[in-house]
Amino acid sequence: MQTILEAQSLASTSLQELMREMLVRLGEDPERDGLQQTPERIEHSMQYLTKGYQENPEELLLDAMFNVAYDEMVIVKDIEMFSLCEHHLLPFFGKVHVAYIPRGKVIGLSKVPRLVDVFARRLQVQERLTTQIAETIESAINPLGVGVVIEARHLCMMMRGVEKQHSSTITSAMLGAFREKETRDEFSRSDSPTTQHTLVRKSGTYLPDSLRAELERDHLCILPFTFRRLAPQFLYPIADSTLSSAGARNDRR
Repeated sequence: MQTILEAQSLASTSLQELMREMLVRLGEDPERDGLQQTPERIEHSMQYLTKGYQENPEELLLDAMFNVAYDEMVIVKDIEMFSLCEHHLLPFFGKVHVAYIPRGKVIGLSKVPRLVDVFARRLQVQERLTTQIAETIESAINPLGVGVVIEARHLCMMMRGVEKQHSSTITSAMLGAFREKETRDEFSRSDSPTTQHTLVRKSGTYLPDSLRAELERDHLCILPFTFRRLAPQFLYPIADSTLSSAGARNDRR
């Protein structure tokens, strides 16, 4: 079968034409019923999966930083992550856990998952993704420390190559205070399963109304406990139905 691009330079070739050429070289007929719209679908899919190249992570955080007199650990857990391995363009997916200790400034919590998406929606390796998230938070608010852990499974290992279906990869980036064993241990002890992200704060510390509204909108909960060591029993899963009564419950504790 003659290839489509024989008389055409790559510089003037559209992504859809490249996809048709790929189908031909794989031995397929791009004109058959099931493949006629495939090049267009692939183009739209790749544009979405790599849209992070058009997004600026620093600008994302600029309008979501708040001055708060708070110096305890903030943890955003179990952030779903999907990305593309830059070696084979196959997906890897998993969960991201982000923690930092503020130095007078905090980030609106919904921006942490969005920051993860900015870097995940690029061609990536897990190690670089982990470091980029941590370094961006450190640069934005100059906290006492930042810790990021990613647990992911890679289809490039599962469906090709070694074909190991149950392997997973864990990477971490620990900056500032998180390089100390005691702080890392506090972060690691918070790894009990939750269904939503949780902010733990010190009793008597008040958040601005704009940040509190953002927490409620994103189904996050503020727990009024004072403690240095996080323990799993303090990290409660929050369901939609509990949000309206969360304030009343906290007042009774």
